[in-house]
Amino acid sequence: MVGSGIVVDVSKYFTKILELNTAERWVRVQPGVIRDELNLFLKPHGLLFGPETSTANRAMIGGMVGNNSCGSNSVVYRSTREHVLEIKALLSDGTEATFGALDPDTFHARCEGKGLESTIYRTTRTILGDYSNQESIRKEFPKKSIERRNTGYALDVLLDTAPFTAGQPDFNFCSLLSGSEGTLAFITEIKLDLSPLPPKETGLLCVHFNSIDESLRANLIALRYNPTASELIDHYILECTKDNIEQSKNRFFVQGDPGAILVIEFKKDTREEISSIAAAAEADMRAAGLGYHFPSSSATTPKRSGRSGRPAWDSSATSPATKKPSPSSRIPPSTYRTSPAISATSTRS
Repeated sequence: MVGSGIVVDVSKYFTKILELNTAERWVRVQPGVIRDELNLFLKPHGLLFGPETSTANRAMIGGMVGNNSCGSNSVVYRSTREHVLEIKALLSDGTEATFGALDPDTFHARCEGKGLESTIYRTTRTILGDYSNQESIRKEFPKKSIERRNTGYALDVLLDTAPFTAGQPDFNFCSLLSGSEGTLAFITEIKLDLSPLPPKETGLLCVHFNSIDESLRANLIALRYNPTASELIDHYILECTKDNIEQSKNRFFVQGDPGAILVIEFKKDTREEISSIAAAAEADMRAAGLGYHFPSSSATTPKRSGRSGRPAWDSSATSPATKKPSPSSRIPPSTYRTSPAISATSTRS
């Protein structure tokens, strides 16, 4: 027991990929499906579920919805919330409800029904329809310009929908369920919007700085070049790797004792494109007096096995040829099988 709630482990039985629509680019899954295993299934169809947490090889989709997870590639794919189309869930009285996009007329019709689901809609309409509440939400919630903002229930997102704000998207309770940490309903199915696979070539520019302040200023320059990720490794993390048996092997590209390293990722169709854009970003940073070492690498997109291709570091990296990054470890993928009753089914092995 956690307070008056319960903890449910969905990792054993709620692990099926229920339906895939390649034409409309969506997939319907149970909450126990693992993010990386879902993408292994989607890859032959040229699709993926974009948000990627650092725990993607074991993170379940239900947990990603609960946390509104994102990851280093949030500059491209944003958070899980932006990809949730529908949720089927059990409410606190045991009734089942399906939440999805509702135009204003359908939204108001749902408010007039009976039962707990209609009560939820009516209560939400009362709260968000109150002008003083609207003012408070718009004043106190984080700025919209802050993409990665998870600060409780996303009432600000619901307020910016058609029933309450003219010209905005349709109302969808999935925006509130995403990030609610499982406190509002027990999710049994999730319909996700999918994205095309990214370009096959991946490159990194790992810029060394004397201070975090320099790295933050340089990040503004990096964002002009539309990276797929831009991650900061600060001095404290770098210090921890020095005496770590495993991570000390991954310091081969580190020069000196940087106050911070900014790892900028680019994905393009060719390595030449990556080299060109990395060189341009480096030139801009040097012109601004930011950064003192700019090692870069390129690698093909991870193969179907889930193991990354070997990075090819350029001559600015200070590592002997015998030192290479450790290959990423992956949980063995599920065994997927096709059923005539549904588009696709998976069972955990």
